[in-house]
Amino acid sequence: METVPDFPATDTAAVPVEGRPPATSISNGLVWAIGCQSGHRPVRLNDEQITRALEGGSPTTPDSWVWLHYDIVHTASRAHIQAIPCLPEEVRLALGSTDRGTNVEAEGDIVYGALPGFDDAMSEDDKNLSAWRFAVLPDLLITTRRQPVPALGVVYRALQRNESFDSPAEVVDHTLLEFADTVRRNIAMLDDQLDRAEDLLLTLDQHTDFGRISGLIGRVRRRSTELRRVISPVDRIFHNEDLELPEWAEDDIRDRSQRQIHAALDDLLALQDRARSLQDELASGQAEETNRRLYTVSIVTTLMLPATFVTGFFGMNTGGMFLASGGMGTVEAGGICFIFMMITWFLLKVMKLL
Repeated sequence: METVPDFPATDTAAVPVEGRPPATSISNGLVWAIGCQSGHRPVRLNDEQITRALEGGSPTTPDSWVWLHYDIVHTASRAHIQAIPCLPEEVRLALGSTDRGTNVEAEGDIVYGALPGFDDAMSEDDKNLSAWRFAVLPDLLITTRRQPVPALGVVYRALQRNESFDSPAEVVDHTLLEFADTVRRNIAMLDDQLDRAEDLLLTLDQHTDFGRISGLIGRVRRRSTELRRVISPVDRIFHNEDLELPEWAEDDIRDRSQRQIHAALDDLLALQDRARSLQDELASGQAEETNRRLYTVSIVTTLMLPATFVTGFFGMNTGGMFLASGGMGTVEAGGICFIFMMITWFLLKVMKLL
């Protein structure tokens, strides 16, 4: 196994994966601590090497860098983050924050902030949104989270497969790209749900279940709104001309991530436009169905008006009532009702109301 010089060769399989506690401890929430170098598999750091990295010591081997990943769910972990000596106070506060807001800042040679991610969930289309925080220098990356973020685990496994990451900025970029890919997979599943809703609308008949269609479109609009609220701030951050990243991080963090996030946002906006269009079509279909039913009720009511008049007339409790003395009075009154109904139907046909 190839190892990074300046770091002792260790069994990398023993390095904890995202979501599991570390096997050894200096830790105070440390999930993993690895040393990386392009073209080599990462190696696990011991306590002395972690301490040196947190104090701002540079690896003696060129092109090597360190990744420390923390779980800050406990106050002790956040207190440990606040004591990192190589970071300014505002960076330490950002790493230990529990706020879910999204931001990217630069101070000198340090880029730090909070970016969105998906936490673990039972199904791909129902993942909850969370946030992870980072501070990146040319040879050091510190990341923190409160819930396991699968995108970070994907990057970690990519490193284990000996995929090349020349700098810690590429980890941030790759994590954002993984987030954008997950968003686009969500968009594809939402688009499939809109396809089902559209199929039902195109086969509109008296048996169409408008409640089911409305439920499908409603779920798509709710989920797409959640995704847009997360992606839009990230897209604005990377288009912010006031954000001046260090030259070493400009290409990796801004350029590639900006394109992918903006593309995902465009896909999401197109999905929302389609959902609104189908919602309008659904409303039109529901209005058409309501009008059809009101039309039927109106015709029945109109046809029954003569019968209502006749029964009301013969129901008057007055003397000398027409047909009151004959044995066939009821039949004759019913015939009169029918004749008037036929006359009404004929008039409606002549007036083209039927």
